[in-house]
Amino acid sequence: MSEKSVLFMARTTRLHDFVRSLAESLGVEVHIATPDSPAAAHDFDLLVLDGDGVRPDRVDAMAKWLEQRGGAPMLLVVDEENLGELHLPSQVRSDFICSGASDAELEVRARLLLDDTESVAVDEVLTVDNLTINLATYQVSLDGEPVDLTLMEYSLLSFLATHPNRAYSREVLLHRVWGFEYCGGTRTVDVHIRRIRSKVGPQIAGHISTVRGVGYLFKE
Repeated sequence: MSEKSVLFMARTTRLHDFVRSLAESLGVEVHIATPDSPAAAHDFDLLVLDGDGVRPDRVDAMAKWLEQRGGAPMLLVVDEENLGELHLPSQVRSDFICSGASDAELEVRARLLLDDTESVAVDEVLTVDNLTINLATYQVSLDGEPVDLTLMEYSLLSFLATHPNRAYSREVLLHRVWGFEYCGGTRTVDVHIRRIRSKVGPQIAGHISTVRGVGYLFKE
């Protein structure tokens, strides 16, 4: 992997040392630029983007720019408190990492994106009718077209789809998907289910059943 390079885009220097650790751990070259000046002087194999202060539409614009350059993958760095609003672009292979993660986790996630991931293990791709969930890249497509899901919508859908034919209460879903007792109450699950159903269409929405007095299940 010594011939590969990483472009790190950030508006501040807060994560410079964090991303520069890839030079030692992976043996790659690390170049630094800002999201406002994407015309980098060097070719690169992976874009690491610090999402601090970067609007979602700007992230999508960066993904389109990558697609035009040949489709280099993107690793988005986000603050933990902003995970609920996280949106991964569908134009290119992408992943995310929290800004407080360890150098070791950064190395693993960057390595996965830098390696040839064209052939994804079968058990990492779940197909239900005309819906495909790629568990390796956090991407969902319907009839081959990307479905624009937020991170929490994706997490909820993928959890239910990978645990079919079993009813889960809203409390359990909050714990398993959100990872904590959400302060907004259990009805936030209903809101996310409603949004998922509207985005995946009636055929797939029919797989997501409401269990009265319990919660939800995904029927195979």
